[in-house]
Amino acid sequence: MLREIRPAILILIALTLITGLAYPLAMTAIAGVIFPKQAQGSLIEKNGVVVGSALIGQEFKDDKYFHSRPSATTAPDPADATKTVPAPYNAANSGGSNLGPTSKALNDRIKEDVDKLKAENPSVPVPVDLVTTSGSGLDPDISPEAALFQLPRVAKARNMPEDRVRQLVTQNTAGRLAGLFGEPRVNVLALNLALDAAASK
Repeated sequence: MLREIRPAILILIALTLITGLAYPLAMTAIAGVIFPKQAQGSLIEKNGVVVGSALIGQEFKDDKYFHSRPSATTAPDPADATKTVPAPYNAANSGGSNLGPTSKALNDRIKEDVDKLKAENPSVPVPVDLVTTSGSGLDPDISPEAALFQLPRVAKARNMPEDRVRQLVTQNTAGRLAGLFGEPRVNVLALNLALDAAASK
């Protein structure tokens, strides 16, 4: 009986070593050589200090910064481990909200966000990505329309000409991949860092 089982055990061990160890290590090494920045997490530095990743959003609340889209990620409640508390852009707990279109809590939150944004810029329709969460809760990008919607507030808070801020939005807008795939987008962290750099000059 051992003679019949031995080949199966040897194949299991060999495939485990090849597909579970050798292949992942080889791909990680190749990625580190070909795409070193991406393999290290697409980290963004400011003055030699890591301030974030181009792949994970951050929460910005100050009026002088462009705001990201809402995040529905949570973390365990420190006071009660059986409950969770909001933790925007918690990369350890990626995920969207379980609230659906008939949820009163979701509708109330969106209405409150829309009213706040309309007060900020009443002459322009509120872009949908400024009031809805992404599926991962970690989306680092907003639409160019969402960035332009926030432009008057940011320009006023920074005492900068709107044309200069608009120019920074345009410079930090990425187009469709190969001109075909996806939608134009603005990385919020990169845009806010460009704003800080422009303000310091």
